Amino acid sequence: MNPSPQPIRLLRLVLADDHPLVRAGIRAELEKLPGVQVVGEAGNGREALEQVKIHRPDVVFIDISMPGLNGLEAVARITQEFPDVRVVILSMHENEEYVWRALKAGAVGYLLKKAATTELATALQRVDQGEIYLSHDIASRLKKKPLVPGLTNAKTPLDKLTGRQREILQLIAEGQNTKEIAELLQLSPKTVEYHRLKLMETVNIHDVPGLVRFALRSGVIPLDG
Repeated sequence: MNPSPQPIRLLRLVLADDHPLVRAGIRAELEKLPGVQVVGEAGNGREALEQVKIHRPDVVFIDISMPGLNGLEAVARITQEFPDVRVVILSMHENEEYVWRALKAGAVGYLLKKAATTELATALQRVDQGEIYLSHDIASRLKKKPLVPGLTNAKTPLDKLTGRQREILQLIAEGQNTKEIAELLQLSPKTVEYHRLKLMETVNIHDVPGLVRFALRSGVIPLDG
């Protein structure tokens, strides 16, 4: 008698992207895969954190460019608070700086949206096996430009800021005022002003337009959306 086949291990996923149609398309692709269940969706980084807290998924697929709390900040918080959760960036951005920042934040994969249909199953399999997965185009490019030295040595101006300061920087750059930021983050206006002052001192920028330009240059709010 042949042994009974082993059941496929169910992988529970959270999907975060601020475009509902994109989420629907990626979800449809994910749900074609055997043993995959999408247990939660989110439209921004803050919602993604809540979905992870609620569902404790195995894997999170998350976009970079999201309002309020971008994907890179969300990755850092998810991997710090939930080290067993594997996070894969799913993005249109091919810039190597984003790849470096994603891996530095704790992501275990970087999948380009344009390759999602053909690479999604492989990416999920690899990260489930404990490997790091990079989209084929990115991996090919990085063979000529190794990433590891940058991971260990390179510093960016954002590294000088705390997670809270980066979060407030993004909200300022998106046009939120002190009162709105305080309500969103459930802080007092005085606390927000303190963080903004320390942020300005750290990057040596002392006006809001300058902070917006810094946020754009640093990729906190990507130029191309």
